[in-house]
Amino acid sequence: MTPKFFFTLSILFFSFLLHAQKPELVLFAGPQATSAKYIIKGVNQETHFKSGFMAGAGLKVPFDNQLYFFPAVYYSLKGYKVDFNRFAFPPDELATNNNTTIHTIEIAPLLQIDLSKKPSHPFVRFGFTVDFAFSGKERFDISSGGGTTIERDMKFSFGDYGRYTGSANLHFGYETQKGLMVFAHTTYGLGSLNNADGGPRIVHRIYGISLGWKPAFTAK
Repeated sequence: MTPKFFFTLSILFFSFLLHAQKPELVLFAGPQATSAKYIIKGVNQETHFKSGFMAGAGLKVPFDNQLYFFPAVYYSLKGYKVDFNRFAFPPDELATNNNTTIHTIEIAPLLQIDLSKKPSHPFVRFGFTVDFAFSGKERFDISSGGGTTIERDMKFSFGDYGRYTGSANLHFGYETQKGLMVFAHTTYGLGSLNNADGGPRIVHRIYGISLGWKPAFTAK
């Protein structure tokens, strides 16, 4: 799957949904704490959270009673800090730690259940996402050369980091009659960010809170 195909698919997907019955546009943004579960040869490595951010748009499409289809596309700034107690490639067999910052675009075909028929109501969303990493930076120390620190672009290829990963998403939130909403969300990575044979298993872990709103022309 190439980046061009990825974005073309997104545009066609949303063009189709805009012709669905009475979809409501939802814009959202907010901070997130981002890390990873990092395993080298079956051993968990010590990881730490970093601050991140997400912002995007979704469509609330009526499906059945209080059930809605909620496809979304959004930017997500994520990454992790990890300390190694054994060799890891990527980033480098001599690395003792790594601090990454990754810029991604995510496609999230979620389902939403409104937990009340009242105009102001709580809701839950859930489903799977696919993210595309279009750039990334990493900074790590190596054990030779007097403690040299290396800072560089992350390399995405079949033998290094992977551009695409999958995750499970869960949102809990509240929507007001005026179309304003707040929701907490968590992302549980399922696919590893690492492509190198015999390398570490790296899966995203994200927790955040976002504010959302419906433009006036789509609000109830």
